[in-house]
Order: sequence, then structure tokens, then C-alpha cells
Amino acid sequence: MSPAPTARRPQSWHRRAGMPVRVWMVVLIGIGLAHFAIPESRWLLVHVFTIGLVANSILVWSQTLAERFLGYHLPPERRPVQLARIYTLNLGLVVTIVGMLAVLWPVTLAGAVLIGAVVAWHAWALARLIVEAQRHRSAEGQGPAENAISAWFFVASACLLPFGAAAGVLLAYGFADPRQAGFLLTHQALNVLGFLGLAAAGVLLVMYPRLLGATEVRNRRRPYALIVLPTAIAVICAGALADLPVLAAVGLGLYLAGWLLIVAPFVPVALRHPPDSYASASISAALLWLLGSLVAYLVVLLTGPFDAARLSLLTVWFLAGFAGQLLLGVMSHLLPTLMGGGPVTAAGLAVMNKWWLWRVLVINGGLLLWLLPLGSWAKVGLSSLVMLAYIAFLPIMILSARAAMAIRRGLAEETDGPAAPARPSAPSPQRGLQAVAAAAALGLVISVATALGGSGTATIDAAGSVTPTGHTETVQVDAVGMRFTPETITVTPGDRLVLTVTNKDTQVHDLVLETGQSTGRLAPGATATLDVGVVGRPIEGWCSIVGHRQQGMVLHIRTTGDAPATGDTGGHQMDMPGAAPGVDLRKDPGPGFVARDPALPPAPAASTHKYTFEVTEGPGEVAPGVRQTLWTYNGTSMGPTLRGRRGDVFEITLVNHGTMAHSVDFHAGMVSPDTNMRDINPGERLVYRFTAVRTGIWLYHCATAPMPVHLAAGMFGAVVIDPPELAPVDAEYLFVQSEWYLGPDGGPIDAAKVTAGIPDLVMFNGYANQYMHRPLRAKVGDRLRLWVLDAGPNEPLSFHVIGSLFDTVYAEGAYRLRRDDPAGGGSQALGLLPAQGGFVELTFVEPGTYTFLNHRMFDADRGAMGTIIVE
Repeated sequence: MSPAPTARRPQSWHRRAGMPVRVWMVVLIGIGLAHFAIPESRWLLVHVFTIGLVANSILVWSQTLAERFLGYHLPPERRPVQLARIYTLNLGLVVTIVGMLAVLWPVTLAGAVLIGAVVAWHAWALARLIVEAQRHRSAEGQGPAENAISAWFFVASACLLPFGAAAGVLLAYGFADPRQAGFLLTHQALNVLGFLGLAAAGVLLVMYPRLLGATEVRNRRRPYALIVLPTAIAVICAGALADLPVLAAVGLGLYLAGWLLIVAPFVPVALRHPPDSYASASISAALLWLLGSLVAYLVVLLTGPFDAARLSLLTVWFLAGFAGQLLLGVMSHLLPTLMGGGPVTAAGLAVMNKWWLWRVLVINGGLLLWLLPLGSWAKVGLSSLVMLAYIAFLPIMILSARAAMAIRRGLAEETDGPAAPARPSAPSPQRGLQAVAAAAALGLVISVATALGGSGTATIDAAGSVTPTGHTETVQVDAVGMRFTPETITVTPGDRLVLTVTNKDTQVHDLVLETGQSTGRLAPGATATLDVGVVGRPIEGWCSIVGHRQQGMVLHIRTTGDAPATGDTGGHQMDMPGAAPGVDLRKDPGPGFVARDPALPPAPAASTHKYTFEVTEGPGEVAPGVRQTLWTYNGTSMGPTLRGRRGDVFEITLVNHGTMAHSVDFHAGMVSPDTNMRDINPGERLVYRFTAVRTGIWLYHCATAPMPVHLAAGMFGAVVIDPPELAPVDAEYLFVQSEWYLGPDGGPIDAAKVTAGIPDLVMFNGYANQYMHRPLRAKVGDRLRLWVLDAGPNEPLSFHVIGSLFDTVYAEGAYRLRRDDPAGGGSQALGLLPAQGGFVELTFVEPGTYTFLNHRMFDADRGAMGTIIVE
């Protein structure tokens, strides 16, 4: 019987509704091929797949299957509303992609809201459909639909995606772990386990047994699964958002139990009727990947830190292994069945099953091999082969539709003679041949990739032409404090070297040698052994974690008689940002080093203060092991600190013992520069007198040209003029920031660097990181006043104490904040430009080690930091 015109409309609607899936499939292939040139390509691949393919497919198929399961089809006039929902969903995805690529979080938010609203609308429409269908069946004297429970799975699925979209928006906003990890786990639970997982359960409860040849579908466990799975997702989300990974793991175990309720009845059916088509084999593999991924996720949650990086490791398992195979398996069965049934469906399925075993084996074998510790070339080759097997679905789908339509047209033709029979398709190759072809393809990819780039574990021979001695030397290497100890290992040429590497730090490290050996990532307390082999030449090693090598985690292996490598300063080279080669700011200055006392004594009782400043030029140390020629007042980089009160008189006698002209400029004084700040030649002296007319902390420095060079070379200091009624505190400290521009070892400052304004070192009180090596001490409850001055000549200062707040801030002669502020205000940083100063006050409420630093972070990395140990 020829189909009525109205019978074609739902199928026409279905083709239009499925158009976005086909478009996004092509887009996904394009992104995969050009991912190396596309920003955020990984994010794009994941979301084009999950929203573009999966969400669109679920909206189409859940509607179609719900109508089938309920035995109730909507009238054609309601199809445009469904199409509007689907195309609005795709508009939301485009908006979300634009927001992510342009880093416009409000745009990303708008797109996610649109996606969530559309899917919530779909959930409401499905619930309305179920109610209508049950009323219709009741009015027709029919009982409840046998598979109505599966339609409720679709409703529950759609209800979860809006919440998953909200978690995705929070992920895009960005937080620190563990909050970011919590949002990621919530996003995955709601979207992958909830939206996709519940929809898959609703489909497979009916479809999968029939694909395997079962004549009856057991319904008894469906209601329990519909209760267990959403409950489990709620527990997962609660654990994720509360930073309780164990609770999340409990929810994941409950979710696994829910799927076992669904899958258990399938097992005897699958054993009696093994998969014999692409749909049944692909869905079977998808279920195995789902169960395996859930077990692996449990292990991830119960072991190791709760961070986003570890939770992202299973993306390939869930999406490529489970979601991808499930989607294509379901589509390969549903698409032909919607073309007309009977011989039409048979023709479409025959094409869909072309080389089905090869495709299934390549996809699953490739994914399993990809998870092994292979080299990068091997992983690229396997990824390409798996993608090829997935991409093959697109032309096969098109050929299947054409084959089905050809049969359908032949059946619909009304001619004088009988309809021409469809040309039978060529028989499918034998399964044994397909299995051999799949194994050959995987083996060929591994072989070629290994030949091109190695397996990733190959090492470079370190022996060279040396003759092995037969002796083995074992050395213990400890990773702690961004250093390897020892940093330099000397080996007799020809000896075999074995390293026992132990991570004694509080964070993860590894050791990678230039010859290719690696310990792998070592958790705190973990130990690994590296067999370096026979050593006949110098070898370099380092920690490969981003930034650790630059912080000084390097290891030098030398042979007896080797000359030090270029830039090798006994194993202490450190390529820190802005620091010259050979500077290691983490190196202890040695047992004889005494840090400059930052304690600020109270102002003397006298109102007149007389000092003698003797100018010298001589050797000094500005960082551990870094010797330079200092220009100083009284022999130290940073001269004496003066203190007084408003109205006090200061008289300074400047004596030049140097080899060039020098001077002094006191910012605290209001005097004529012509006489008081004039240059004096070697052997001369000058009396500089001024009255402190204003309160605050003031810079003094040499004003001889080139002024920034003299200042940076050490000729600076501070004058503190107390504000009236200065409140008592437990201790006062002074920190003056300055810069150093390294010249030759032991030589003078590099004037060209000063002019360029790129310092090698930034430091407090004349020595880089001195208070990291010689911390200050305080007690819980102590109130400290920290005076801060930026001497420059070029770098600004944002003074901050990690772990504490300032309740009093005084800058440039005025209070910005007082401890009795009625609004309860606080301050996190005191911002100063060169030649500006002030003080902050704070109280430590807990014991610990508190770091103070210039929050202009690369200046902190150049040496502008220290610590206070609070007991």
C-alpha cells in the first residue's frame, strides 16, 4: 500500500531535525584534522561532540523513540515547535563557542543559558507527551504503554543538562582546585552520566536485547534503575561541590550499581547471541567502556589529589570509548529503521554493516593501545586511525540512506510491469579477514610511528667511545626545595651510574635526563631508580614540571677530568626570569652569612642627630655567591637608617674615600641642592644639614650623574620621621627595596642595564632573598609595624604578606587605614612607586611561615621576598 502524504511528514521532519547532527559531524572532522592550528581545539572537539552531535541526537531520538514506546505520535502541526527547539539549541552552542574562543565569559554564560533553557523545554515537552499518550490510550480503552518507563528516562535525562550547563559556565569562569575540580566532576556527572547516561539507559532497555535477538524484554528492574541512577548522580554532585571525593566515589559506586541493574539481564542474551552487526557490537563495546570507565573513575577519586587535571584523564574513556560508540551504534540501527521498514530497512542495514567488525576492532583496539605509555608519534598514529574508523560512518550513513531510498522508490513506483528488484549488495567480507585487516592496520600504525619518532622510551647512549670499567656506582639523589641534592655528580669515565631518586619535598617532582631516562612523576615520599648506563661524557638532568627547571631544579653529571660546562657554576646555575646566568637565589649564603638586621630602633631622645657617612667602593655580595663592586655609605649596600621626629635636626658629614665623585640627597630635607647636594671628589668632605619638617619615611641617595647607577650600586638609605602619637607595637621592621644590574663577576654594576631598566636582582635591604635564608621570627598575637620604602631606581613595589591582612596602612605622610576603622576595612598590599614609602601593621593569629614579597611577581622571583616564622 502506498504511504499517504501525511505519513511522509514525520520522516521529513526527522530529516530536517537531523541536519544539525550531520553538519556538526563534518565540523568535528574538520576540527580534528586541523586541531593543531585551532585555539582551544580540545575544548572544541569535546563540546562539538557532546552538544553538536550527542545533544542534538538525544533531542531527536528521544522524541522519536518516546512516541514509538508510547504508541502515540504527535500531529504534524506540532513539528515546527520541535524544530525550533533543535535549532535554538544549536544557536546556543554557537554562542557558547564564540564566548569561549573570544574569552568573553558573559557570552559563554548566555550560550549556556540558551542551551539549558532549550533542553529544559524539551524535558517539559516529553513529560507532556507522556501524559497525553496515557490519556489517549485510556480513552481508546488501551492499557499503559509497555515501554513508557523508558520515556521517563528521557525526561530525567533532559532535566539534568541545564544544571550541567551551569557547572560548565562556572568551569569557564575558572577557579582554583579543589573548587575547579568539584565543578568539573559535577559537569561530567550531570552531562555525561546524567544527560547522556540516562538517555542511553532508556534506549538500550528496549533496543539492545532486540538487537541481540531476544524476543522478550524484561521490565522488572527498570523502575529501580530510574531511581538509583539519578540518586547516584545527586550524591556525586554533593561530594564534588563539598570537596568530599570519598562521598563522590560512593555516588559513583551507586551509579555503577544502577547500570549493573540494567546490564545484568543482557549478559545471558549476549552469550547466546553474540553481536553480529555494527549496531550490536558498537553498543556492546560502549557498555564495556562505560563500566570500565566508572571503575577507573572510582580509583581516581579514592587515590591521589582531588584536582581537575586528574579528573580530565578519563575524558577519552567516556567520550571516545562510551559516548562515541553508543551514538554511532544507535544511529546505525535507528536510521535505517525510520526509512520505511521491511526491505527498505534491510537494505539500509546491509550497507550500515559494511566492514563492521573491522571498524569496531580498530576503534576499540586503537583506544586501548592509546592508553598505553607509547610515544607521541604512536599516539598520533593511533588517534588518526581511530578517527578514520569513526569518520567512515559518515559516507556509510549516506550510502545506507541512498540504498534504502532506492528500494523505497522501487516499491512506490506504479508501472505496467512489476517493480524492478533492487540490486543485491555485495556480500560482506568474512569476519576473519576483517579481524586480520584490523590487526594489520593497528600494527602498521605502531610500526611506522615508532620508526618516525621512536616509542617514546628510547634513550641516547651516554658512553660515547669510552671503554666500560665493569664498575657500577649508585648515588642517592634527593628532590627538595626546588633543588636536587647533590646537584653535581662526578663519575669515573666508563663506570655505570645508577641513581636512586627520592622526592623529599611536599610537591610532585620528576627527574629527566637529556639521554632520555625519566623517573616519571614522583609523589612526595616516592622513590624511583634510574639506570643511566655507562657514562663517558657530561649529562644534564632537570625536573620537567613547568617552571621547576627555571627555579633551579637541575642536575649535572660529570666525569673525572671534565672542564665545567659553559655557565656551570658548580651545579648552581639558575635561569630565573630576569636573573643573570649563574645566579641561584635558593642557594644558602653559607654558615658565616649574617642578614642585615631589619629591626628599626625607636627614635633617639635627642632632637639633633649627627652622623658621618663614609663613601667607599669595594667588593661585596648581593646574592648567594654573587660578588660585585659596591658603592656604599659606610660599607654596606644600603646605608645607615636615620630616625627622628618632626622638627628634629639632622647633620651628616659626608666623606668621600672612593675613586670618583659622589654626593647625597636627603628627600626629608627642604634645602638648596646647589650646596648641600653637590658632588665631592675623592678625599673631600661635606656637611649636610636639614630639619625634618614633615613626617613619613624618606629616601636618601647619591645624586651624582648618572644618578640611577650610583643609587642602584648601593648608595641609598632611609630616614624615618615618626608621625605624632605613633601607637605602640611589639616590633618594627624596615624593608627597603632596591635593584641590581649585574656586571662581570666581581666587577661594577652594568650601567647599560640600568638604563634599559631590566634588573637582574630585586632585593630588600641590599641582599636578594636574605630573609628567605635567615627568616624573621614572631609570636602569635604580636603586632608588627613594617616600614617599607621603594628606593628604585626603576621598579615599583606592591608589598604583600601572604596569609595575613593589614589593618593599618600609612603611605606618603598620611593614614589610608587605621586599625579601629569602623567599617572593618583591611588592606592586602601597599603599593609604592620608586622614592615612595610608608608602613603597614598586622597581627598574626595562627602559627606558620609567612612570606612577604613584592607582589609584582617577577620581581619577587628576582629576590624581593622573605619570611617571618610565627610560633
